Amino acid sequence: MDTPLREPTFLILTALAGAPLHGYGLIREVAALSDGRVTLRPGTLYGALDRLVDAGLVDVDREEVVDGRLRRYYCLSPVGDATLAAETERLRRNVEAATARLRERAHAARPATPRAAGGLA
Repeated sequence: MDTPLREPTFLILTALAGAPLHGYGLIREVAALSDGRVTLRPGTLYGALDRLVDAGLVDVDREEVVDGRLRRYYCLSPVGDATLAAETERLRRNVEAATARLRERAHAARPATPRAAGGLA
């Protein structure tokens, strides 16, 4: 993977790592995974899914007709699985580095506590 995944793409792949989903299910799952921060509209989602299928990250799992309309289910492909795992590891390392720096900063900002002179306190 040459470039980091954009957040909506990362969340779509993460949603599909659980189970195959159709479009509306993906919209709901991405919203849940992001605590409502990322809201995908159908046009945006289906454009992203077309690109992800073309890139080999997502496969069409199956199609079924529900209430006279075609419902297509998508699943994570093996390449998508590997891509999601690599991106998750990259993000984990970034979080670890940031956490360590923040911990160092907080430690450096604490004033030294003066000790009582003589004897045990």
